[in-house]
Amino acid sequence: MLSHPENNSIFTPEQFLENRGRVAIFIDGSNLFYAALQLGIEIDYTKLLCRLTAGSRLLRSFFYTGVDRTNEKQQGFLLWMRRNGYRVIAKDLVQLPDGSKKANLDVEIAVDMMALVGSYDTAVLVSGDGDLAYAVNAVSYRGVRVEVVSLRSMTSDSLINVADRYIDLESVKEDIQKMPRPNHTTYTYRPLSSITMMEEGNP
Repeated sequence: MLSHPENNSIFTPEQFLENRGRVAIFIDGSNLFYAALQLGIEIDYTKLLCRLTAGSRLLRSFFYTGVDRTNEKQQGFLLWMRRNGYRVIAKDLVQLPDGSKKANLDVEIAVDMMALVGSYDTAVLVSGDGDLAYAVNAVSYRGVRVEVVSLRSMTSDSLINVADRYIDLESVKEDIQKMPRPNHTTYTYRPLSSITMMEEGNP
């Protein structure tokens, strides 16, 4: 008796039904960092990429972040990201009157989502920023399926309302967190400013 092909497949029935096609991933670095901070976890970016791709064909994974060019540890982290499956889009931090530093990359995320329409079938947006709802709605009308991944307490209702699927980071944290291992250098993130990431050591 012949078995059904899906019985021997690495895909789950859910993934068969979804038919996500080509996937493009857009990650708001600062939003993800603060979500991880609230969850009390450190992100394993290799696991994250695997979880978000979920067996589908990956077109490209973008990581957007504010950057301090003088911070060697942060530069080391971003170099590791570039060499491990991510296209890093970095923007210099701007000092605000109150002394804090910030870099807003909403425009870059929106432009890239629109510019690549036609090259991908599903967009995975890792952000809870309601300012991106207009861009999500626009690419949806161009035939793109949009999945939003973010922590519920940090996610705008307007963004969830225009997405085809919403995934709470809380529900997948076990799949994406870095597990401490003996004799292994791990990431240690500390906010350098209001929106910045640092890393001590490479994986």
